Amino acid sequence: MASNSGAVPKLFFNPQHVGEAIEPNFIGRSASFQCGAVLRISLHVDESQRIDEAKFKAAGCSVLVAAASLLIDQVIGKTTGEAAAVAQRADQLQEKIGALPAERSECLLLACEALVSAIRNYSNSARDEWEGDEALICTCFCVSERTIEREIQEKGLRTIAEVTAACSAGGGCRSCYPLIHDILDDCEREKRIGS
Repeated sequence: MASNSGAVPKLFFNPQHVGEAIEPNFIGRSASFQCGAVLRISLHVDESQRIDEAKFKAAGCSVLVAAASLLIDQVIGKTTGEAAAVAQRADQLQEKIGALPAERSECLLLACEALVSAIRNYSNSARDEWEGDEALICTCFCVSERTIEREIQEKGLRTIAEVTAACSAGGGCRSCYPLIHDILDDCEREKRIGS
């Protein structure tokens, strides 16, 4: 792992994206009981599901502040699905930050968790406000219930991982996992009744 010892102090003393995203915004939080750190990320998402503004507030160490600043740099301009995928790769954030003591690796995870939490809040809100003909299940990748059902029936899918591989549903913030699970159960039940 490449050492980038100057990144943490530089971003701690001159952090980017501190504050509150413009309204309406979607909030995600994370915290550590071990060290007492708290992080809050707010996102503003445009009509095309792109994050056009993201800000954070942190009470914690320099690594947490640097991680939040770097993570937000990476996701501005991305769709919520792309941003969720970035947040699921704490190892890539580790590469940008550089070598850290083992006990500070949790700070990277806190930044990723807060971002995913904010995206989940956006996804839940978008799902609730959806007015289309079909129920929207995965807002990160705009996958409808009908599409998921079709993929399950045509390909004999049995797990959420198989559904994600087939149509991307569940590949972002994962807030749709319970919904996909219910669809899988319903399809299995219909299959048993029909046979």
